[in-house]
Amino acid sequence: MADESDIAFPGLDLPAAPAAPAYRVLARKYRPASFDGLLGQQAMVQTLGNAIARGRLAQAWLLTGVRGVGKTSTARIIAKALNCVGPDGQGGPTISPCGVCEACVAIAAGRHIDVVEMDAASNTGVDDVREIIEGVRYAAVSARYKIHIIDEVHMLSKAAFNALLKTLEEPPPGVKFIMATTEVNKVPATILSRCQRFDLRRVPADLLAGHFAAILAQEGVAAEADALALIARAAEGSVRDGLSILDQAIAHSGEAITAAAVRDMLGLADRSAVRDLFGQLLAGDVPGVLAAVARHYDLGQDPAQLIRELLDLVHGVTRQRMAPRRDPALAAEEQAALDAWAAALPFTRLSLLWQMLLKGLEEVAMAPVPLQAAEMALLRLCHAAELPDPGALVKQLGEAGPAAATPAPATPAPAAVTSAPPAATAGPAAATTGAPPVTVPADFAALVALFRQHGESRLAHYLHDEVRLVAFAPPVLSLSASGLPRDVPPAIADRLEAWTGMKWQLGWLAEGGGNTLREIELAEGKALIEKMKSDPVIAALKAAFPAAEEPFPLPKSA
Repeated sequence: MADESDIAFPGLDLPAAPAAPAYRVLARKYRPASFDGLLGQQAMVQTLGNAIARGRLAQAWLLTGVRGVGKTSTARIIAKALNCVGPDGQGGPTISPCGVCEACVAIAAGRHIDVVEMDAASNTGVDDVREIIEGVRYAAVSARYKIHIIDEVHMLSKAAFNALLKTLEEPPPGVKFIMATTEVNKVPATILSRCQRFDLRRVPADLLAGHFAAILAQEGVAAEADALALIARAAEGSVRDGLSILDQAIAHSGEAITAAAVRDMLGLADRSAVRDLFGQLLAGDVPGVLAAVARHYDLGQDPAQLIRELLDLVHGVTRQRMAPRRDPALAAEEQAALDAWAAALPFTRLSLLWQMLLKGLEEVAMAPVPLQAAEMALLRLCHAAELPDPGALVKQLGEAGPAAATPAPATPAPAAVTSAPPAATAGPAAATTGAPPVTVPADFAALVALFRQHGESRLAHYLHDEVRLVAFAPPVLSLSASGLPRDVPPAIADRLEAWTGMKWQLGWLAEGGGNTLREIELAEGKALIEKMKSDPVIAALKAAFPAAEEPFPLPKSA
């Protein structure tokens, strides 16, 4: 059947329009082809270089790391390094593959018959691994080594891992395995033990920014330094993510990438505007804070993202105060602001800001109207800016010389429980047989502590919380309790006899006795809190912070 052009122009042959070359995204166009092109992985390159130079090649390598740091690219580079024959065809394994021999060209193009790549995410079963096991029986067709690259190896099933174990440990001569994964914790330990592992690191932001600048120079695109720093930070150490963002920035901005365009593209708040908002928070300027939040919201800024920007700023100021450094990815104006705030704000104030912002971020995520939650969170920060510093207040009160507090009367302990320290005494078994001294608890509290020391937490719980002491005269012990499990009384007697070498006589009553040890501790805690409340320093703090909670809230049963 003739097409429409033949019907419209019978007998007229029009020349075919030349096909436009397909555009290659930057992440593929600038994929590293040699170890020299890998960013931030010098330790791995050095180890592999020494292994190749000395002929100490492992049978399997495992490459781990976050997305986009070069795991698959590294696997292909290793395959080229092992199979490169050089431009003259006489070379051997090298850390610097030539890139022009047939092996290098075919591996780079993904068409070498002896370098097999498998995506474990879509080939997870034991049958897929069985194909690999069957294939390794045959020698390489044209390459020096037959190499199997398994990407996202953690996606293999348990049966597939088990099928691979023996072949991975003792592969035939001339067969190598290279595996890559982003979740190494999901790879069985039996697989890890058979591989030489390399952890690829996140690439630092300053190194990424320099790499992007070099790429833009080749592409003929201008860019502001602040724009590249923003893209590098957004990449979070991933080269591929950064190049994807850079591709988007070129399409968004044209021939000149500006920081404002990148912020608009990524939906980031203007960092100078965030710094202004932070200054208003520190000054307690409520109208200015509300107006700034409204401006960010009108410009399309997500309230949660605004809180995250403030958190990032507080973190930067805190780091600058605790460990000063010069960040090459920061603009000079931003670095100067961080230095000024780091010198002026104490760590306690920064920690308070961090905690309040973090709580505000949680509220924004759960609130039906995120903008309202963000405003309320920032208003709390304005209120905190007006409060006096607790450390300075305590220091001021100390310099004023507060009067001594009147202690509250202490709650007397029950007569059945002594307050003497649990000094150890020797039991009769030691005196008659010459055995080493055994510990006999000096009071009921020491007896309960003996159970805890021997790991009997269940019996110690019953003795501490539910048992009341009637009489304590080792080896005679009279106790009162109700509702105990039937196995508890004989178990207590057996343990005491085993630990002390004494035959204990335990008498159990249904009622009577003094307070339990738990009741005594609660009473002492309550008395201590009452004593603290009468202290003038605590009273002054309560007056300065009226909404503060009690320092040690008591349980409801107290």
